[in-house]
Amino acid sequence: MIRAASVAEVRAAEAVALAQLPEGELMQRAAEGLAGVAAARLAERDGRTVVALVGAGDNGGDTLYAAGLLCDAGFACVVVLLPDSGRDGVHAAGLRAAEEAGASVVVASDDPAAAAAAVAEGDLVLDGIVGIGGRPGLRPPAAALVDAIADDAWVVAVDVSSGLDPDGLDPEGDAVWADETVTFGVPKPAHLLPPGEAATGRLTVIDIGLDLAAVPAAVERLIHDDVAALWPVPGPGDDKYSRGVLGVVAGGELYTGAAVLAVTAAVESGVGMVRYVGTPTPTGLVRHAVPEAVVGEGRVQAWLIGPGLDPEAPGDEAAAQLQVARDALASDLPVVVDAGGLDLLSGPRAAPTLLTPHAGELAGLLSRWGSPVSRADVEREPVRHARSAAEQTGATVLLKGSTTIVVGPAPEGPVRSQADAPAWLATAGAGDVLAGVVGMLLAAGLAPLDAGSLAALVHGVAADRASGGGPLRATAVAGALRSTIRDLLRRDPT
Repeated sequence: MIRAASVAEVRAAEAVALAQLPEGELMQRAAEGLAGVAAARLAERDGRTVVALVGAGDNGGDTLYAAGLLCDAGFACVVVLLPDSGRDGVHAAGLRAAEEAGASVVVASDDPAAAAAAVAEGDLVLDGIVGIGGRPGLRPPAAALVDAIADDAWVVAVDVSSGLDPDGLDPEGDAVWADETVTFGVPKPAHLLPPGEAATGRLTVIDIGLDLAAVPAAVERLIHDDVAALWPVPGPGDDKYSRGVLGVVAGGELYTGAAVLAVTAAVESGVGMVRYVGTPTPTGLVRHAVPEAVVGEGRVQAWLIGPGLDPEAPGDEAAAQLQVARDALASDLPVVVDAGGLDLLSGPRAAPTLLTPHAGELAGLLSRWGSPVSRADVEREPVRHARSAAEQTGATVLLKGSTTIVVGPAPEGPVRSQADAPAWLATAGAGDVLAGVVGMLLAAGLAPLDAGSLAALVHGVAADRASGGGPLRATAVAGALRSTIRDLLRRDPT
């Protein structure tokens, strides 16, 4: 599992290390790690010229020392000092080390054109403008220098891309979009959350000796090696009932395919049994596509409510289906609530509950519950709105997107973040497949936070395999689940 720590926790760990180490040791470790990564990238790309964009503070100091080390290694280095800092505002010892090693220094406020021209010549650019103490957005002089970076330069952000909120909560304004971020000690929330993950690029973590054993995670991400420890694998004493029976209330006469996709995904991912409740057309389709499913009510360990469900559907069959859904929501069983099922929520549930909206559905839910929100608002601040929904409903919320966010109702709990799927997965029916996997895991006894994040990982990996770099349909994702899970369970974590 990848764990990211908040800025406050990182600062506290750094303070402990600074009190125990010789002066400057921590910065030297960071600079050596940064220089080593930069040298490797230059070698890979046959690059010779390094440009260091340097602002005030320790982040600029790390960058200056790294520039000096790269000069010593034979690279041509230019240090561009940001207009807001100049010579007097940057780390003095770091600047002296860079100059003594042979780096050229350009003060942007003295000659903005010369500074921009120098930036444009860099094969590799170190973004040392601001670090974890920075605020969202770039000031115009810094933005102008960033705009001067050549399209084919390799951009390495130092600790965090300048312009991002390091804690990953405030939407970024103008920010550096790095090809790679070299961070120190531990990832920061911005590296794993939607506002900043795309601007982070490849993430490389350098161990600088911080004691992080007791530091709580602000953000967590499951990796492939976590699947074997979490996935419910049956033992010799298990039967279909002990493995988990999932009740599925999905589909209708308008959206018939959602039921097939959700039930197929649950069966392909290993549920003990599915009991399906639907109207005549999707029921016939489920009988044909998934003969293993049992049609009708009965005892279950968990419910999946909502894929393709129309709460306004007319007719006696639809009314009977909706009543089963409402009874399930009123029960003390774990429930996954997706799509149309979200409209049936009338209050918090005491039993384990996982909501799986996309941004538009979450906006609708929050607005119905008294917090007028638009889809654009949710997309702009996904963590904030997912947490708000979790706190109001008492449920765990899985907010679907290119980076999927899973948060529990406790405000102090970590955010789970998964980004395992290809962009091709943005296709009709993909959410129905995900809902089936989540429902299976909930029926098998997993807690909602683990069920949601584990399902998002497996769903994304299955999609990547089914896509192979090209288009895919949701049916193909469901069909790839069995082999994907098998191979993930066989992985050797060593």
